[in-house]
Amino acid sequence: MTIGTAIEARTSVRSTIGASRRRGPEVGARLRRVRHRHGLTLAALAGMTGISKSTLSRLESGQRRPTLDLLLPLAQAHQVPLESLVGAPPVGDPRVRLVPRRANGRTVLPLTPHAGSLQAWKVIVPAEQTELDARVGARWSC
Repeated sequence: MTIGTAIEARTSVRSTIGASRRRGPEVGARLRRVRHRHGLTLAALAGMTGISKSTLSRLESGQRRPTLDLLLPLAQAHQVPLESLVGAPPVGDPRVRLVPRRANGRTVLPLTPHAGSLQAWKVIVPAEQTELDARVGARWSC
């Protein structure tokens, strides 16, 4: 895991935990459903995770706030993503997915989301098209 990935994961988990604190009783009910779905008792889950039965009971009843130290072992024991335990909202895809179009026999894909002063395009030139337009541009100097 790279440092950047670790930071992104920690940031994601912190926002997930913050959301779970606002929805404590919902998280508890979700934890209980997952435990029942796996057919585990509180004692069995306590043995798997190292979390006491009383702490697990208080988490499920909403009397204890879920923390990362408690949720990670529970997610691992149930083999589910942490986000499913806390009910994190889905995160949208940040990539631009605009529709390609045809222009002068080429496929043109916009890489920026909106028209503005600066745009990026991907141009796909067919293999049959051997002659490309060449234009003299401005010389860039630094």
